[in-house]
Amino acid sequence: MTSVFSTASTSARPADPQALVLSVAQLRSLGVHPSTITKRCRPGGPWRRIATGVVLLGCGEPTRHQLLHAAIAYLGPEGVITGVDALRAHGVRLPAPRVVQTLVSAGRRLTPPAFLTVERTARLPAPVLIDGLPYAPPTRAVVDAARRETDPERIRRLLALTIEEGLCDLDELRAEVDEGSQRGSAAVRMHLRTLAHTDACDVRRSARELARRCPLPPPRWDTTVLTRDRRPLGTVDAWWDDVGLAWSVTPPTSTHRPRAQQERDRLALASAGVVLVRSPSSMVRHHGDLVIAELVRAFRYAARRPRPTVLSEARG
Repeated sequence: MTSVFSTASTSARPADPQALVLSVAQLRSLGVHPSTITKRCRPGGPWRRIATGVVLLGCGEPTRHQLLHAAIAYLGPEGVITGVDALRAHGVRLPAPRVVQTLVSAGRRLTPPAFLTVERTARLPAPVLIDGLPYAPPTRAVVDAARRETDPERIRRLLALTIEEGLCDLDELRAEVDEGSQRGSAAVRMHLRTLAHTDACDVRRSARELARRCPLPPPRWDTTVLTRDRRPLGTVDAWWDDVGLAWSVTPPTSTHRPRAQQERDRLALASAGVVLVRSPSSMVRHHGDLVIAELVRAFRYAARRPRPTVLSEARG
């Protein structure tokens, strides 16, 4: 399979970028006679038929935007653009792919033109309209693109860029892979696991760098907080034992603890009198000074209170 990053040849003369793309039905509704359409679309004529029932009101090679309009004119109102073109529409910086990747309902049978791939699906997403065109939501778009990609590095890049742009997180991507077509999903799952591990390691490294900059005593890392009778209350990333202060850094995905477990830990620690600071990984990475200030305030607050009657031990 050709990479979704492969681009089409641009050696031919481009069409007027302002030229409209209309279906034959639209032209006829505007009063254009079928014979006129046929005549204008002949070789050397001013128009070009770029798909069955779809006409570019110009000649030359259609622009990318015109191809996207042609795809929807060909598919009709239920068609949805997905893959790399959808990601580009959502703001991800990627080169234009070789073909336009689209979705239609499972019951349709089509023979699409060469510039178009059509995937039939029982899970047609509610489209996001951008500049009048229907696009798949980012999570669906990137999974659709990654499933068709054969280059491992490009799969990783597709997934990582979409996460870095804040369009979705790893949990949402995993859910989409689980719910969608399983064709091509094995490589996507593998890269999601790799990204989750890499992300967690990066966050932990950033947290330790912040702790070294912080004007507080060094904490204990990777600690389980327990009651006096050694019943676990919760696990935290950093622990200041003298004052009973805990710090938990939450990555975009929960590689070790489900979110429900994190919430149970929070409630149990709070009920035991532990002061808990929770920092999203994005704050640790990009707003370290704010995190440091919050930790200092929390430490001072905890130091003014009686230390909670809890124990701690290194997390195994």
